[in-house]
This record gives sequence, structure tokens and C-alpha cells, in this order.
Amino acid sequence: MSGVSGRVLVVDDNEVIRQLIRVNLELEGFEVVTAADGAECLEVIRRVKPDVVTLDVMMPRLDGLRTAARLRATPDTRRLPIAIVSACTPADLDLGETVGVDGYLGKPFDPADLVALVRRLMRLGGELAGEVGGERDGGFGGGAGGQRGGRPGGFRPERTERTDRG
Repeated sequence: MSGVSGRVLVVDDNEVIRQLIRVNLELEGFEVVTAADGAECLEVIRRVKPDVVTLDVMMPRLDGLRTAARLRATPDTRRLPIAIVSACTPADLDLGETVGVDGYLGKPFDPADLVALVRRLMRLGGELAGEVGGERDGGFGGGAGGQRGGRPGGFRPERTERTDRG
């Protein structure tokens, strides 16, 4: 491992899934912090200042889509790259796109697809920070918000579906 590649906040109510995601990302050099639901995510996010957030959709207290909407509505987290890592419906995907989710990975997933998605979102976070002309402050992009939290017009999140590799 050649150093830390970035900080990821993994939000899922299933402890086994949180640990699976944690291990796979840590093996690739990412620093990983976890939360058990959206409400905990909102409490933890200001302290850990992640570069990327992964969210499950179905969680107690505050689900992943409502969490994503709150992150997009808050100036400090408006440009934070967000991925849905969940088994969810096409309607959930459409709602995720509406609130500004940047990527999707369906469960069950291939760990290589998870790592690729997080790396892509790390790059996206850097590009969004560059749009406002400076370094990201503690993991968040700043600046004025445009359509969908400052994302380029017409942006569509990448939907990574599980494929058989056998």
C-alpha cells in the first residue's frame, strides 16, 4: 500500500456490508470511516470530512436518498461525491439522480467495481473542486452552487450493474 488515496464515509445499516466495503477499500489504500444510517452520517460527516460518501438506500431513521438530498442542500457538502451502493429499484435510481447522486453500484457487487467507482468519484471530487478555483477545504468542494449542487448541466450518474464474470 503506497499511502492513503482518500477518505471514504461508508453508510449502511448492515454491519457485515459496512465491514466488507471497509476491508476492500482499505486494501486499496483508502481511509474508511463508517456510519450505520443517514442520521449518523450527518452527525459524523463534519468531523471526518470525507472525500466520497457511499450510501445504502434502505436504512432506519434516515434513508440514503433523503441523506443524499440533505447533503446536496448543505453548502459544505453540496459538491461532495456520493454513490449509492444498494439493491434498489429503478424509481430509487431516478430519485437518486434527481437529488444529485454521482454513481450507483448494485448489490451484490464485485469488489473491483466498488474500488473503480470510488476512484472515479475521487477524481470527480477533484474536478468539482477545481471548478471553483482552489483546493478542497478538508474534503469538501466549496463555491457557488449551480444546478444540482453545482454539477455540470446534463450530468447523469454512472450506473454500475453487477455482471457475471464466470
